[in-house]
Amino acid sequence: MEYIYGALLLHSVGKKINEGDLTKVLEAAGVSVESARVKAVVTSLDGVNIEDAMQTAVAAAPAAAAPAAGGAAAPAEEKKEEEPEEEPGATEEEAMAGLGALFG
Repeated sequence: MEYIYGALLLHSVGKKINEGDLTKVLEAAGVSVESARVKAVVTSLDGVNIEDAMQTAVAAAPAAAAPAAGGAAAPAEEKKEEEPEEEPGATEEEAMAGLGALFG
């Protein structure tokens, strides 16, 4: 997540997101930087309109968080799981005796 946050920070101050600047931001934050991850983030964000992506995420978030934001929601009706009744059958000892017959 630090890599994405660093990229968003660069975007918010109007800087181009490139490997050198992202590495500097991460190092300044005390992150042990992996160059392969920096390269992957920069490459994956190339050509992405970050403003549009953020608007899409914001538009989707209220719908997902609506129950939490609406205060205390009515608790979901608890479903009682019925425990299966044990069927009368062979006891463990009888089952073991039956297995013994397999081996002669």
